[in-house]
Amino acid sequence: MLSRSRCLARSLSRFVASRNPGGLQGNGSQRCRGPSVCYRSIYDKSRQFSQNVSKFSIFHLRHFKTSAVFNNEVLTVNTPPFAESVTEGDVRWEKAVGDAVSEDEVVCEIETDKTSVQVPAPYAGIIEELLVPDGGKVEGGTPLFKLRRAEVGAAKPIPEVSPTPKPDTAPPPPPPPATAGAIPTTMPPVPPVNMQAIDSKPVSAVKPSVGSLTPAADVGVKGVRSEHRVKMNRMRLRIAQRLKEAQNTCAMLTTFNEIDMSNIQEMRTLHKETFLKKHNIKLGFMSAFVKASSFALQNQPVVNAVIDDTTKEVVYRDYVDISVAVATPKGLVVPVIRNVETMNYADIEKVINELGEKARKNELAIEDMDGGTFTISNGGVFGSMFGTPIINPPQSAILGMHAIFERPVAVKGQVVIRPMMYVALTYDHRLIDGREAVLFLRKIKAAVEDPRVLLLDI
Repeated sequence: MLSRSRCLARSLSRFVASRNPGGLQGNGSQRCRGPSVCYRSIYDKSRQFSQNVSKFSIFHLRHFKTSAVFNNEVLTVNTPPFAESVTEGDVRWEKAVGDAVSEDEVVCEIETDKTSVQVPAPYAGIIEELLVPDGGKVEGGTPLFKLRRAEVGAAKPIPEVSPTPKPDTAPPPPPPPATAGAIPTTMPPVPPVNMQAIDSKPVSAVKPSVGSLTPAADVGVKGVRSEHRVKMNRMRLRIAQRLKEAQNTCAMLTTFNEIDMSNIQEMRTLHKETFLKKHNIKLGFMSAFVKASSFALQNQPVVNAVIDDTTKEVVYRDYVDISVAVATPKGLVVPVIRNVETMNYADIEKVINELGEKARKNELAIEDMDGGTFTISNGGVFGSMFGTPIINPPQSAILGMHAIFERPVAVKGQVVIRPMMYVALTYDHRLIDGREAVLFLRKIKAAVEDPRVLLLDI
């Protein structure tokens, strides 16, 4: 039985002989000298051909990716790009090495000066390596972690626990319980005291050891004073920096007024059900103050302006973008309601609800907080009765709302009980005079106490 190469050589020789009856050609113009030489030549060529085919097959097998290799693929996840006003952030890890994550599950959060950016897993897998320590600074495009693709939900192997060997001897039986009427008649023996073992140092020479109490012992000891330190996050650092800059730059002055909330409460009680059915949102008090502030800012445009310290010019804005301070568990965020002068009550309430929901879910983007020509801070949600807010630079004024309390007030010569709210306007006295500030607050007071002022534009 011939081998595969010999069969191939014989087939080639027959084919060449049929095409060239005169004999096979050798190198150049020489003819084949005999069948053995022709067979050897054909055999060498076929052998070389088979070797080339083998090399070609091996090359493709080396670069073929199977499903098993694809499942073990390791991907390096980078920091998402930041907005133009943000250059870096601090990493706070939610997962550790070896944790299994599903697709779009948050692996870490990057705290920037304005908000927190969540970094989700691009696909299900296992955290292979953390490339940045917890609290480390990163920029856009910095490698964060390595993720190995794998199926989530596979149970981790439970280490086998060897059974505890049983002791050869049984434990001694417990002593019989004492009866209720058994009363001891003799005193228990007292161990002798070795007087030589007692130190003869005076009491004044004995010094208390520092830190002798362990943290576990501190819990149950009264009067123990302890402290712990927590690193300030980047958002809190940025807030502190901006507020201090405002205090050092602006000549801040605060003026006050009070607002009778009777009419706005009556309007809300009367129309809240109809408003909810039509717009699918609740009617609150914040929309009234936002709309009233927009009305007052157009009446006193200097409150909506700002000083450009570089060019020494006053920049007047023809639009009204109001920042609304919202308190979240991670700190104070200030999303912006844009073009308030073109919006009605329903539009303002929708935007306030959307921004508040995004703030509670930590989904606010940098674009949601950029800009703003005026700020409203509502400390009344926490029960604050009176306070002086600080300007949010580069703005020139801020309105502080407070809680609603029933107080006796004089109405048409009679003392009556009314729901009252104190409001405070802090402004930059370099730009805004007291007259403009007082007129601004009076416009807000008039628009909130009687919303018909907005309709009549008076």
